[in-house]
Amino acid sequence: MAVPEAPCLTLAIAPLTHGQPGHWVTWVTNAPYPGGYVLHDRPWPEDLSQTWQAWQALFSLQASPTFASTATPLPPDFPGEETGSYSSRLMQHLGLKLWQWLFAGSIHTGFSQSQGIAIGQGTPLRLQLELRDPNLVMLPWEIMQPQRGKQAISVSQQILFSRTTSDVDPLVPPPLSQSLNVLLVLGQATHGQDSPLQLQQEANILIQSLTRTVQPSNILTQGIPVPRRVDLLVQPTRSALVRQLESGNYNLFFYAGHGVTAPEGGRLLLNGTEVLSGTELAQVLVRCKTTLAVFNACWGAQMDYIQAPDTGTLQAVPRSSLAETLIHHGVPAVLGMRDVIADEEALTFVQSLAQALSDRHSIDQAVAIARQQLLTLYRFNQPTWTLPVLYMHPEFDGRLIKPLEGATELPTNVPFLYQGNSLPVAEVRSLADPLQVWPVRGGLMRVGRKSENDVVLQEQWVSQNHAEIIYRTDLHQDPSYFLRDFSRFGTLVTQEDGWQKIHHQEVPLLSGMQMRFGSPEGATLEFVIHC
Repeated sequence: MAVPEAPCLTLAIAPLTHGQPGHWVTWVTNAPYPGGYVLHDRPWPEDLSQTWQAWQALFSLQASPTFASTATPLPPDFPGEETGSYSSRLMQHLGLKLWQWLFAGSIHTGFSQSQGIAIGQGTPLRLQLELRDPNLVMLPWEIMQPQRGKQAISVSQQILFSRTTSDVDPLVPPPLSQSLNVLLVLGQATHGQDSPLQLQQEANILIQSLTRTVQPSNILTQGIPVPRRVDLLVQPTRSALVRQLESGNYNLFFYAGHGVTAPEGGRLLLNGTEVLSGTELAQVLVRCKTTLAVFNACWGAQMDYIQAPDTGTLQAVPRSSLAETLIHHGVPAVLGMRDVIADEEALTFVQSLAQALSDRHSIDQAVAIARQQLLTLYRFNQPTWTLPVLYMHPEFDGRLIKPLEGATELPTNVPFLYQGNSLPVAEVRSLADPLQVWPVRGGLMRVGRKSENDVVLQEQWVSQNHAEIIYRTDLHQDPSYFLRDFSRFGTLVTQEDGWQKIHHQEVPLLSGMQMRFGSPEGATLEFVIHC
């Protein structure tokens, strides 16, 4: 049976442009229920800047000027915490502070209700965070935790955490495959005085992990291993890299090697003479329909900084990190490192990630599993598990491997599906083309951009899984057809007073009602019941 798509809650943070300086606005841009779209005004507290400054002093090799505090850093015996090492107390202290600041007031209420919906559907909650200011990017939001004794948000299997951005074009649904096809690229091994990376060793471990036969740990595999193919390029030229991507049908691109930050999304050091910018790489990855890009480089999620001409201070360049650049240009998922990561730690993460993907986990689930492995081996009070940063397109459902064929999936959260022996014959037809007719089979029709939908609409405002038409009965209603919207932009339906927009809602469908999915400019479809 296919796994139902996880409901998604997206939070955004931006500076409050018209208001008191130092205030930020946090709000919900996507919620699994209509009343979840809330907004909250929050000042940035000095003690949070102080804690972040202490974090950088202890854990970061490349300190960021973000939210520099003028106050005295936290002392080794800062009060209010339980006993333990200074590093573990600081890790927990910052995680709690970030959670308390973000999930305050109505935002926390929306989160709790969204989590309740996910629990009711038997799925995890997909939680995405959009940072609309470059100064927020380097903060380790992955370590947020609601209270002591609770898991950090990025290692939970019940909350699938990733970063995102709304400043993207609509997603072209990536093709799903029954195999894991990887292009592994080993770039320049040294840069300046840096010590050589163990790139060949990393390649051997990754290839072994991807190609060996293992006992599946995920029930979704049903005992069927995922076919795997890994092709290797060592310090390729730009043209060789592009040719290989265009010819290989890869759904995973993996780069290991050195690079540098730059305004155009960083630069990959392919070999001793050639570099490739993040913007240039994005073009070829999108053109070749690569789903996931992974970078074992110490700069993949780092921004570039420029010196302000008036003050001389360093200013972060918006969307200058490699991960953000690739997402902005349409790559569905990108994983990079927020700071320097040791070779041994990176190899551990890579091997765990490859295994989880081979077990048919979604990308955000696989990252959480691999992060848990880092946490187990390198301990909570070390920064290793906090370094991987995952970005996902807001319309991407996280799937890399095509689900196995099996029993037909029933609609989620529909407890009273009609059980009668016969259904009224219904269909959806295009008003622009009378030859386009889609019958509603078995009381269920799915509409969206994904090829597996019953009605496939390749319009930019249509979500991958946009809506469902179902035939069911409630306790107090006669059996009838309903339209359920799951989309990003909503669905327009005709009612007595004209066109009405529904968004993450359900409405009854009557014969003759017309529908437009995502936009008033969309194709007009008509729902017809044959008596």
